Parts: sequence; structure tokens; C-alpha cells
Amino acid sequence: DLYGDRVKKWFTFNEPIVPVEGGYLYNFHYPDINDAKRGFQYFFNTILANAKTIKLFKEQDYNGEIGIVLNLTPSYPRSENEEDKKAALIADLFFNKSFLDPATKGTFPEQLVEMIKAQDLMPFYKSEDLEIIKHNTVDLLGVNYYLPRRVKAKENIHNPNSPFTPEFYFDNYEMPGRKMNPYRGWEIYPEGIYDIMKNLQNNYGNITSFISENGMGVENEARFIENNQIQDDYRIEFLKDHLYWLNKAIKEGANCKGYHMWTFMDNWSWMNAYKNRYGFISVDINTQARTIKKSGYWFKKLSEENMFEL
Repeated sequence: DLYGDRVKKWFTFNEPIVPVEGGYLYNFHYPDINDAKRGFQYFFNTILANAKTIKLFKEQDYNGEIGIVLNLTPSYPRSENEEDKKAALIADLFFNKSFLDPATKGTFPEQLVEMIKAQDLMPFYKSEDLEIIKHNTVDLLGVNYYLPRRVKAKENIHNPNSPFTPEFYFDNYEMPGRKMNPYRGWEIYPEGIYDIMKNLQNNYGNITSFISENGMGVENEARFIENNQIQDDYRIEFLKDHLYWLNKAIKEGANCKGYHMWTFMDNWSWMNAYKNRYGFISVDINTQARTIKKSGYWFKKLSEENMFEL
């Protein structure tokens, strides 16, 4: 009961892009196979399974809405140069529109399809599969946002004998002076959450959405303990900045219904076990003792008063 009312909210697949990226393109997730063709087959099968689940949901006449949770990572060009902007559009096709368009509009981006055909990576499908996808789109959208993607036009021609990755069409770019979370190796860019919501508002029918994941992982937080409490002011600053930009989008009409922190308490992560800590509540993995961090009390006060000082 997501919003506290009597209409149930249901969700299908969470983060389907992660296995495609990590499992078949970039070697950081199971099954850890460099095989883009298998990856795109997995991608299509996931979209089809999502649509079939929605179809079944509708046929059962449930009293509720159904949605999907996606990682959305805005793509920003290095400059206003046309080639840099083209690179950012292609990155957006692969990492955002690939899942977002069929899930919400029922169609795949034509330009993306043509690029996959050109690389001989098209998945197997039946014509009726496309009809199922077309007529069974989501009612609401969960959005995971952590960091932006910055790209530039390719500086060198790719090696045609290397395994395919989307970087055949662009290069990644490290913006000078960017704000970083050094423990996770990720850029901190709060404005990205605003850009996502405005994109959904302007280009996706202002679909009902909420932030399903957002947060920062920090290693060895015990060094910030004072008076038996972790003084995670860095997390409070992170939250303030992202909530400021989310609130700005909502004030401008974005149909975002809520914000969920990753995560409530420190937890085991697929990528780094317990190395990075994310939660409002610290977990001692030896004793299982739970201790509320400074950010937990701050968020409690925010929830009660619905405001904070910048």
C-alpha cells in the first residue's frame, strides 16, 4: 500500500538494466559473460516478461496499479558540440530509453533498433510479442537514481574485433571539478534527479512516479562515531541537495509521489558485501546491534515537519 490509500500498487521487475550491463557487457555482475547478443536477448525477454505480467494483472481484474522500477542515469554531453550531443543521445538510448520506452509507451526506440541491427545483435522474438509489449504498459514508475553519465564523441575508432559495448558509439568523460563520493567512485550530481523528473513530465506523459532508490555508500563509517553515534553529515548534505532538486521538479508539475532512501539500515550489497554502508541505521555485523545515525534522526524530523533548512 504505497501511498497509504486503498489502491494497491504492484511492481514487476526491479533494475532489469543491471544484469544486462554487468552480466553481459561490463563484467561486474553474474553471469559475467561478454556476450552482447545474449545480453540483448535477456533485455528483450525481460521487457516481454514485464508486459506479460501486466497482461495477467489486468486479466485478473485486480483493484490497483502496476509498475516497474528502473535505474535512470541521465546522459550529459561534454560540450554543446553537435558530436558530443549526439554521443549523449546515443548513451541515453542504450541506458535509459531502451527500457523506459517499451515499459511506458509500448515501443522500442527506432534508432536503437537500427543500431542493434547494424551490429547483428537483434534478439529473437515473435510478432505477437511486440503486440503484447505494445498493449501492456505500466501505470507507475519507480526511479533509482545515483549518478549521471557524462559522455563525449569518440576520439578513436573502436576495435571491430573487441566485444560489443555501447561505447562503440561514444566515449565516457570525466568532468573536471566534479563532486565525488570517493568511497563508491561515483559522481554526486543532485540536479540529475530534477532532469529525470522533468524528462518524465515532458516526454512520458508525466507518468506517476516515485524515487525508489537514492543514497550514498561510505566505507568505514565507524571513524565518524562521536558519543556513540555516527555523525554522517555528508549523508545529510547529500539528501538535502537531492530533495531540493526533487522538490523543485514537483513544484513545476512533475508527478512524483515520494522518495525512498537506499537504505533504511546498512545492508549486504551485491557489489561490495558490507564494505560500503548506506543506511540511516548502523548495523554491527558481529553483534547485529542497530544504532541510529545522525542522518536517521534528521530524516525523522524532516518527515514530521516536511521541511528543512538549506
